Amino acid sequence: MINRDLDRIGLRNWIEYTIGSSGAAAWRFVERTPSLRHLANRQLINRAVAKLPARPYPFSTLSPYTSWSSLTDRTYWSRHLPPTPSAGEGLPAPADTARLFAREGETIHCPRSTVLFAYFAQWFTDGFVRGDSTAPRDPAVNTSPHDIDLNQVYGLTPAVTARLRTFSGGLLKTQRINDGEFPPYLCSDGEIKPEFEGLSVVRFADMPRGMRDTLFAMGSDRANVQIGFTMINVLFLREHNRIARLLAGRHPGWDDERLFQTARNIAIVLLLKIMLEEYINHITAYRFRFFTDPPAFSKADWQRTNHASVEFNLVYRWHSLLPSTLLVAGLNLPLLSTLAANNLLTEHGLGQVFEDSSRQRAGRIGLFNTAPDLLHIEALSIAEARTLHLASFNDYRACCGFPRLTSFGQISADPRVRRELSALYRSVDDVEFYVGLFAEDPLPGSILPPLMQRLIAIDAFSQAFTNPLLAPLVFTPATFSPLGMEIIDRTSSLSDLVNRNIPEQPRERTVSMTARDAAYDPKRTRSARPRR
Repeated sequence: MINRDLDRIGLRNWIEYTIGSSGAAAWRFVERTPSLRHLANRQLINRAVAKLPARPYPFSTLSPYTSWSSLTDRTYWSRHLPPTPSAGEGLPAPADTARLFAREGETIHCPRSTVLFAYFAQWFTDGFVRGDSTAPRDPAVNTSPHDIDLNQVYGLTPAVTARLRTFSGGLLKTQRINDGEFPPYLCSDGEIKPEFEGLSVVRFADMPRGMRDTLFAMGSDRANVQIGFTMINVLFLREHNRIARLLAGRHPGWDDERLFQTARNIAIVLLLKIMLEEYINHITAYRFRFFTDPPAFSKADWQRTNHASVEFNLVYRWHSLLPSTLLVAGLNLPLLSTLAANNLLTEHGLGQVFEDSSRQRAGRIGLFNTAPDLLHIEALSIAEARTLHLASFNDYRACCGFPRLTSFGQISADPRVRRELSALYRSVDDVEFYVGLFAEDPLPGSILPPLMQRLIAIDAFSQAFTNPLLAPLVFTPATFSPLGMEIIDRTSSLSDLVNRNIPEQPRERTVSMTARDAAYDPKRTRSARPRR
């Protein structure tokens, strides 16, 4: 196995991975020594981002050559490699190729992740990596903010934000249902209420009028579509209002605008911290636990304007994470029955749904594990990659510092994967980027294949630490208030938010992206809150 891993990722990458994913006692010592901890965090993150040249990238989906518009017009995706005109030629139709992803029978479970990880991954990426929302869809165009800004809650425009605000005490609009705080309903008698004009929900026209009346008024047009997205949105809405009320008590002279904007700043940084300190640490097999350290990266050469790439958009099509049935309030519900199902939240409570998602295993990311109801999205992803003439899987491996593969056997040890790839592609050089991402075996202890994990690390770190709220002159008590800095310092996980935002069902809850009986948890031996 070691020789095989050496062949497919190269000696330097193998040494780096082995050092990072072993030696638990040594890494615990590093974490307990403040100077070493900060040094390790800075060096490991800088090395991860440096696997690709820093932005701006010379190409975008606007044109096959570099222009001022391709560098600055962020309504088009950037791209790591220039287009390959022959991409997809001579291959079966996308729908036929998508059969590589089809789940047949039971869900293949992830060895480490819970459904909460699946929910958060979808919710988080849909916030800042947003494709075209019009029909017909243009895969070259996006509606992304390109920054982590919590638009899932606040909306993409000031006009939408204004529709959601009370303009009193810095609060967002809510209603009480079963003693819990939820967003107000978007519709009345199947029509969007006048106070929420300008808000939208994807596939709204296809929904029965009765279903429309259960939709919440929220910032994202995708917020009502899936129960996981909605429950995390509700959690952050509650946290915003909780913070605003605390700020109002601490600063009675502040007006509504300052209370709202300060609470919003704090909530965005809480998301950044949870993404870096829970989500990324769950993904990586490294023993070291990464943490948010804004001053460490202010002068990094990758401190450039964010411009999300089309590859990053495709990397995150983790449909195989969702099991065919989802556990909600003790019931195993078919996946489709959890779509636009806000009643499950209001009837059973936010805390219950979070706990259920933490008790159920997610699916394994890879081929042959996408639920039949989602298979059409895999076909769409393959078609989009071909339309944009993405380079091959091997080309992207070389771009990211991995050796080019010479056989299907190097992609996967699974005989079925080898057999299906060789039936579809003439050689390993013909394997498409999107298919190869999911066909590749993870390294030992990892839940993601090597190329996928590398692309995620590059973009996740570089697009988080470039957030304006983490800039040295901004990340101060003057921006967040001393109280805000305390809240930020005390928060590193979704569990922190859940356990202070369920007053209608007050008790300690176990909420985690990592399964209690995970086959491998590289962070298990460390303390939950390393010393700062």
